[in-house]
Amino acid sequence: MDHSLTSIFTANQSDPEVSQSMRDIASLAGVLKDLGSQDAFQSPGEILRFLRIIQLINEEALGLDEPIENEETVFYRYKNKFNDESPPSKKRVEQVIRILINNNWMSKQSKQLKMRDLGKRMMDMLIRLANDSLAYYKHDDIGRSLFQARRDAELSEAYDDKGISGGNKIASIIRNVENAIQLMKERELEMLADRNALPQLELIHGLMEDLDIKLKERFRQFQTMEESLVLSSLMQKGTAVLAEGTNLSVGMISKFLKFTHMQETPLSSNIQPEKVRDFITKMFAPPLDSDVPNAHQLLSFMEQNQYEDEAMDGLWIPVKFASPLSPIAIEEGIHYLETYEPIEASMEEDEEELIYSTELISEEDVDELMNQANWLMMKEMIETEKIEKYIEKQEEAPIEQVVIEATSVNWSDAINAMTAISALVGNKKISIMNGKKGAKVPVYDREWEWMKDADRAKVIRKRTTNKSAE
Repeated sequence: MDHSLTSIFTANQSDPEVSQSMRDIASLAGVLKDLGSQDAFQSPGEILRFLRIIQLINEEALGLDEPIENEETVFYRYKNKFNDESPPSKKRVEQVIRILINNNWMSKQSKQLKMRDLGKRMMDMLIRLANDSLAYYKHDDIGRSLFQARRDAELSEAYDDKGISGGNKIASIIRNVENAIQLMKERELEMLADRNALPQLELIHGLMEDLDIKLKERFRQFQTMEESLVLSSLMQKGTAVLAEGTNLSVGMISKFLKFTHMQETPLSSNIQPEKVRDFITKMFAPPLDSDVPNAHQLLSFMEQNQYEDEAMDGLWIPVKFASPLSPIAIEEGIHYLETYEPIEASMEEDEEELIYSTELISEEDVDELMNQANWLMMKEMIETEKIEKYIEKQEEAPIEQVVIEATSVNWSDAINAMTAISALVGNKKISIMNGKKGAKVPVYDREWEWMKDADRAKVIRKRTTNKSAE
């Protein structure tokens, strides 16, 4: 891999291939939008039926089944192949195929329905997405993160090795392993207390070892690439994460096996205090790959009630007893508590002097502020932005030209435009005056007429305030 990966994020936006690929995504969005607009396709069952229909079409395109003549062929093949208590009706099948044809996934010929290349790729993608999701949800919380990490490694092999960007899959592998390790730490007590957790722990450890091999293989693939410098930090991080996860899974398996066989271990009548002291010391901070349990893990096994009355109601907590005190020390302590008085510092309050100031405003400024407030309130009720933008560009134009070009030829838009013009005139933003004699006024094909034909020749002009004139 001595060349850069093909990625939509590094390609030139003006390339025709980029535009075509974005049109493919738009067609996928169009199919999903058309399906989502139907209430029947909101339920998971109907979505599964849609996937079954496109699978039948996909099998025909791959040559695994006979050609599809029409919608009825798909309907009867569905009933014969899938065990569905409520299969889709002929109308529903026709509706799905019509959506696929409208979005260029299929073409309807005189004697059969054919799948286009676009439909083939989009259908494959949807079916793979559904299968990946099904495999993902078959695992528990920890297994899901590890499954997704292994899936990322497989996708990296399928895409990155072929020169196509898979989307930062190495970083995704590392992050999913980190999430799995965090969940393992949170659920360690739960797994150790579960007598049937050994297969799950072995599966987790197997996934860790598999990911270690795959991640090292990914790093070897990228050693000759320009991105190797960028990947150096990921290599270090990934190696550390997998080492931590492998040690944690090995330690959990060791602890589980030791606790499981603890009942069968013969007890010695000779107690060696040094070994007991050493065991208690190691319980405070055991290493990840150690089979020495900490205090929480040890007490959690007592809740399994393997011995009579072992699982008592309540909470296991460590208790620290105070050392023996002499009567004099107790008497002094009681006297101190009885005669204790907290030291209170005197509080000095600083009174802030209030300073009053007078602000004067002229009558013209008051009128201007009131007019501005009235104008803002009016703009909330009347849409004047289109007329304002048009006048800002033209500065002067016939009223009919302003009404039609700023909005449209529809009668409703003309009414709204005239209302906006009235508001602008009333607030002295524009002025209306008679046009010059002989001036040509553009003629438009409109749905409405002026009450007075001479009004169409009047001219709208933008007004300037005194401040702007100054």
